Amino acid sequence: MKTYINPNDLEIKEICTRPTEDLSQIKSVVESIFNEVQTNGDAAVSKYTHYFDKVDVTNSRISRTEIDAALTVTSIELKTALLKAKANIEKFHSSQVSADVELETSKGVYCQQISRPIETIGIYIPGGTAPLLSTVLMLAVPAQIAGVERIVMCTPPSKSGTVDPAILFAADLCGVTEIYKVGGVQAIAAMTFGTATIPKVMKVFGPGNQYVTAAKTLAQQYGLAIDMPAGPSELLVLADETCVPEFVAADLLSQAEHGKDSQVICITCSNEITESIQKAILDQVELLPRKEIAKLALNHARFIVIDDESNQLELINTYAPEHLILAIKNPRDFISGIKNAGSVFLGNYTPESAGDYASGTNHTLPTSGYSKSYSGVNMDAFVKKITVQEINKNGLLDLGSTIEVLAEAEQLIGHKNAVTIRLKSLENES
Repeated sequence: MKTYINPNDLEIKEICTRPTEDLSQIKSVVESIFNEVQTNGDAAVSKYTHYFDKVDVTNSRISRTEIDAALTVTSIELKTALLKAKANIEKFHSSQVSADVELETSKGVYCQQISRPIETIGIYIPGGTAPLLSTVLMLAVPAQIAGVERIVMCTPPSKSGTVDPAILFAADLCGVTEIYKVGGVQAIAAMTFGTATIPKVMKVFGPGNQYVTAAKTLAQQYGLAIDMPAGPSELLVLADETCVPEFVAADLLSQAEHGKDSQVICITCSNEITESIQKAILDQVELLPRKEIAKLALNHARFIVIDDESNQLELINTYAPEHLILAIKNPRDFISGIKNAGSVFLGNYTPESAGDYASGTNHTLPTSGYSKSYSGVNMDAFVKKITVQEINKNGLLDLGSTIEVLAEAEQLIGHKNAVTIRLKSLENES
């Protein structure tokens, strides 16, 4: 854990640099796997499942029997929790469904915007060091609300060749039955090209490590749409004298335990607050089952003491965090200045975990500073907006000369003639 006091520009640049592996090496590995999957299909997928997951999977598709077995072994307590989380996610995302638009922009000119769901999507559910069953709800629930016809799910198998029963229960709860025991880059490649077993999809959703993120980026070159670049998890907490240091420490550790490449940052207004939070972290980390992972992530942790509110805000917007907690006296006053963040959590009693699981907002969020230009997953991510226009004779008479002038200014005379020929026809009619 490194501490900065009123950092200068060079230090701010260092703070905002995410911990990453050699991107050129990652890119090379991803391209190689993509080429093999494109050429050899299922055989290449099986090869890399054996290599990365240390298991041979003869049939990657999860059977109905496996799903039914998962339903019987999932505890009542977990089922109840998933049902409540699902209800909140449905409620929040249903409220985002927008009505079609129809209006007359000028006399005789009628314009519409209509929504249509994406027909086939793929959802990627990480399952390596932690089975992210909550991500199933976050992606499948809004997809269903949007009316997506086909949802294909890929998730890595365990060393025994199985998938965590809770992931299968969550998938079944959301009506997802097309599930494949495939993870990592090979899963993204399979959904990009399609294999004899795994279908090609139109858009892929879901978080992952740096290799999965690189795979999603590469997939776009082959015509596959993606939700966003969503890599290793990150959290920034702004804390003042009203914060509870134990709460802040717990929040920071909740993200540090995601993976060794996760990053947590804490901005405070005094060194005393910083030291209290750091002490709480050292006490709490020893109690975590995933403490070794959390400790590796804490190597990238940054603590920044800034006593000026405007400078605090500037650093937050420059870093553009995936998750932002405002553990301060009046968080709603501060939020008006936030320009870049994936999801914001206000006050001492709003843990980031609430958004991860059950408050209703989506936890699939942009990382690595991409919240400057990307939104988290929402209902618009699962639909396409199609515009429609209809112009009657009076409308063309009114608008035609405007189109002609603009087309001629761009030296696109064919565009102009498409209007002129109609106007002459109307002139002859009259």
